[in-house]
Amino acid sequence: MEPWALCTPEIVPLLRPHPPVVGKVTHHSIELYWDLEKREKRQGPQEQWLRFSIEEEDPKMHNYGVIYTGYATKHVVEGLEPRTLYRFRLKVTSPSGEYEYSPVVSVATTREPISSEHFHRAVNVNDEDLLLRILEGGHVMVDVPNKFGFTALMVAAQKGYTRLVKILISNGTDVNLKNGSGKDSLMLACYAGHLDVVKYLRKHGASWDARDLGGCTALHWAADGGHCPVIDWMIKDGCEVDVVDTGSGWTPLMRVSAVTGSQKVASLLIEAGADVNVRDKDGKTPLMVAVLNNHEQLVQLLLDKGADATVKNEFGKGVLEMARVFDRQNVLSLLEERKKKMPRKSSVH
Repeated sequence: MEPWALCTPEIVPLLRPHPPVVGKVTHHSIELYWDLEKREKRQGPQEQWLRFSIEEEDPKMHNYGVIYTGYATKHVVEGLEPRTLYRFRLKVTSPSGEYEYSPVVSVATTREPISSEHFHRAVNVNDEDLLLRILEGGHVMVDVPNKFGFTALMVAAQKGYTRLVKILISNGTDVNLKNGSGKDSLMLACYAGHLDVVKYLRKHGASWDARDLGGCTALHWAADGGHCPVIDWMIKDGCEVDVVDTGSGWTPLMRVSAVTGSQKVASLLIEAGADVNVRDKDGKTPLMVAVLNNHEQLVQLLLDKGADATVKNEFGKGVLEMARVFDRQNVLSLLEERKKKMPRKSSVH
């Protein structure tokens, strides 16, 4: 027989317990704790301990439902609504079945914290009021990236939300930050063709010289985007026209020859001084690249602007051979037509 079984525990009348003490409160949880054990030492088997229940009021029915029962002296109520008032009471039951209720405690959950997710959502949907409210709250770092590594400024610049761009810049965002592929807000705005944003970013310290991970500048991206008003303004703003990327050694004009084949963009670049006979790392010229990509009108333009049709690549192949090998029929006839018209070099008398 266990020694404790010989001592009959004193029957202590149950006193009305104090209400549970409120611990940490968030927008979706409330911590409650109580400790009657300072008076009631826990001895012997559990069935001789006091048992605790936490009951929560149903505000519509005004009755109480048990949300916890057991021997612990702490409980965290979870899954609650933000900014809502909840009422709880503690029920203490003795081993003999007597019970007493504590007075009720009322606790309100907190306001939902405005996180970076809300911040980025406001930018995504162009919600100026919400963005201002969040920034005024001061709980969000203005440069916090979204899950794709874009800052709010990058998103606003890409989408052309000029007013949001202005708000973000006035709140101290860093215009020169880059995303995972090394693109900054200026490159994204140039590619997307948002001239107002481009101008504003330039005014606030964005640089034409920044490069992404492939060594491309804003002008390379603008050439891909094909927005002539942006390209025209960039050139007038002093952007370098024949800047070379670090990957292929391509200028923006080479990008046009490779990607879009846009005559209008190529014209702007050539008028601004782009070299029509520039060579990339493999010795290819814009004309060769335009031929290989079957950009017929661009081939015509490059020839009109002085592209050398007699150049050879590193394997000694010229543009005519390239056009034949790749069966570029229209380009081929265009090149042959041009060849016939080329003035024969007059022999010196």
